[in-house]
Amino acid sequence: MRNLLLYSFLLETFLWGSFSGTIIDKTTSLPIGNATVNDSCLSVKSDENGTFFIDSNEDKIFIKAYGYRPYKLDKDEDNDTIAKLEPITVKALYLSFWRASNNSPRLKEILEIIDRTEINSIVVDVKSEYGSTSYKTSFEKANSYGAHNDRTNRDIEQFMKLMKSKNIYTIARIVTFKDELQASNNPEYAIKKRDGTLWRNHDEMAWVDPFDKRAHEYTVSIAEDAAKVGFDEINFDYIRFPAKDGLSFSKESTQQNRIKAISDFLKLAQNRLRKYGVFISVDTYGNICWEDHDMGIGQMIEPLAKYADYISPMLYPSGFSKGSFGLENPSEHPHMVIYKSLKNIEEQIESKRLRPWLQSFKDYAHRKIEYNYFEINEQIRATADTNTSGWMLWSPSSTYKLTHFRIQERDVLTLDSTRENPEYID
Repeated sequence: MRNLLLYSFLLETFLWGSFSGTIIDKTTSLPIGNATVNDSCLSVKSDENGTFFIDSNEDKIFIKAYGYRPYKLDKDEDNDTIAKLEPITVKALYLSFWRASNNSPRLKEILEIIDRTEINSIVVDVKSEYGSTSYKTSFEKANSYGAHNDRTNRDIEQFMKLMKSKNIYTIARIVTFKDELQASNNPEYAIKKRDGTLWRNHDEMAWVDPFDKRAHEYTVSIAEDAAKVGFDEINFDYIRFPAKDGLSFSKESTQQNRIKAISDFLKLAQNRLRKYGVFISVDTYGNICWEDHDMGIGQMIEPLAKYADYISPMLYPSGFSKGSFGLENPSEHPHMVIYKSLKNIEEQIESKRLRPWLQSFKDYAHRKIEYNYFEINEQIRATADTNTSGWMLWSPSSTYKLTHFRIQERDVLTLDSTRENPEYID
């Protein structure tokens, strides 16, 4: 009798602590294989039929699949469910730190563009290059340094509520190792010159040492707060070593050590952010698509892809030097630059895990041409031609024109460009 009671108890415990279901595409009802299902500690994958089983005692389960919005499940009584994931090709505009206010005219312009065009996502600065946070986070160490003093958003809950009401996919951009506030308050783990004095780059910003675990913990804590308030994705920028020789670090700066330091940071971020069900993306140099080494900064596709969901190379055509791709002026060939760069890494990472940064600013390196409808949409066309999961558009001032995107209302479609491409007229 005792053995029977013990068996019954163990069976009930096992059943209560497990969760199974099927994951399908909301639009096609087809199963989604290889989706990640996790609680705060465990992760499993769905099989080719979209079915999964996870042995978890937690109340919430999170599901992530490339090319879909994140999904949250609450355990139901019958312990069986169908999760319908919404597909999304991310088409995002960047909203800078200084425009992140709920009352910002620039935000209102972006929201109008989202309402009327193909744009469905927004990238918001949460932690800037200086180390300031756009809202007051719950991370007291950063607050003690005054990270929130210049915050531009006084009500992040209101902001997130507005984004959710419009079904906008939200990405929190977090600058990682370039951080004047953190470095100046913690000189013991800031990057230094070889004479031991604090190093600052050309814009007078100090960096923290990517080898130091304290630097990892600091930024991940801010990322965790962004996940907690409801962002769908955490985007790590400046997740690299400075492209500068003659600096002093806590470890020898070899390629192997640099790659391990970046991987260790991402592994920590993955573990800490797992319980929020957010995606993780990392920004890289555009040249990462063409080099077989880490360029001295610790970035290579395959090590990054081990812990990040999406890789976002900054493929600004103006950023490639004269002669690249056999071109006199790469900025005049935006489709070729994006297309060839993404195709060159297709054997290293599946295309649906790529979401490049595209250029929405005047060419500064070659012919000084404006980037208007034609140039922007040639880049967008290249991302579609290579089957990426979308793109993010960078304008330093967060200035965008409605007429540069596919307009939903057919009767108001006008093109504001000196060079129109009929391929993009719906």
